[in-house]
Amino acid sequence: MKNIQLISAASVLGLKPSGTEQLAQTLLHCGLVEKLQALPEVKHVPVLNARYSTERDPVTHCINTQPLLDFSAALNKVIGEVMDERCFAFTLGGDCSILLGIMPALKARGRYGLVFLDAHADFYEPERSLTGEAADMDLALISGRGPEILTNIDQLRPYVKDEHIIHIGQRDWEETQHYGSQDIRKTGIHCFDLQQIRTQGMDKVMKAVLAELNVMPIDGCWIHFDTDVLSDDINPAVDYRLPGGLSFAEAAQVINSILATGKAVGISVTIFNPLLDKEGTIAQGITDMLSKAFLRSSNS
Repeated sequence: MKNIQLISAASVLGLKPSGTEQLAQTLLHCGLVEKLQALPEVKHVPVLNARYSTERDPVTHCINTQPLLDFSAALNKVIGEVMDERCFAFTLGGDCSILLGIMPALKARGRYGLVFLDAHADFYEPERSLTGEAADMDLALISGRGPEILTNIDQLRPYVKDEHIIHIGQRDWEETQHYGSQDIRKTGIHCFDLQQIRTQGMDKVMKAVLAELNVMPIDGCWIHFDTDVLSDDINPAVDYRLPGGLSFAEAAQVINSILATGKAVGISVTIFNPLLDKEGTIAQGITDMLSKAFLRSSNS
C-alpha cells in the first residue's frame, strides 16, 4: 500500500448543512490518522458551505452550481497533487458531490474506473430531482449526464465511462421508480444491488465484481464509500434513510477486496452525519471498519 494521505473535503454544497459537514473532523477525532498509519499532516480543502443556498440555478436546475464548481476546482488541485506525489488519496466529505472534484482530476491523468458503494443510485436528472441537490445525481453527472457546466469540466466529459463503473449496494429501486429517476440498470454500469447480494451472498458477488474490475482497460480505480450503504440498523446517522443495508464486515470485505487488487488510488467517504450519532458509537464503528479494511490489505 502507498503512503496514505488524508484529505478533508467537508463540502455539503450538494446536500444541506445539517451536520454532514462534520464528517471529516469527527472521523479524524476518532483517530483515523493513527489507525490507518497515514501521513500525519491532513490536507484541508477550503469549503464554501457559507455560500449554501436552496435556490435552484435556472439553467442547471441544481442548487449551489457556482460554489460547487469553485469548491470542485480546489479539490481537483489537491487530488492531483496527492496523485503526483504517488500517495493514496483518502478523502473525507461532505456529501457525494465531492466526486465532481475528484473524477476530473483522475481523468486528466489517465483512464480510471469507479467502485461506487451507495444505498442510492444517485442517477437523477437535475430537473427530476425533488431537491436540486447534486448528491441526488452525482453518478449521473460524473458519467456525463446533465448540464454541460457540471459534466464537462475542462472538456473532460465523461470523467468515467459507464463500463468502468461498478455500483454496489443499491436499495432505493422503488423510490427511484416512484420519482422518475433514470434507470441505472439500462446503462453499461455494472450493478450489484442489495437484493443480489442477499440472494447470492457477498463472496459470490465480490468474485463477480473483481472479475469485472480485473479486465477493465484502466490505469486504476477510485472507491466511493457512501456510509448510507451500511445497514440502517447500524448507521441511521444519515439524512436520507432506507431500511436494510450492508454490515460493517460486508463493507470492509468490499473495500479490502478492491484494495487487494492494487488498482485503487483513493477513496471518498461521505454522507455520515455526526449530529445524528449522539453517543459517537457509529463514528467509531465506521473508523474501526475502515482501518481494519486498510490494514488487512497492507499486511496481505
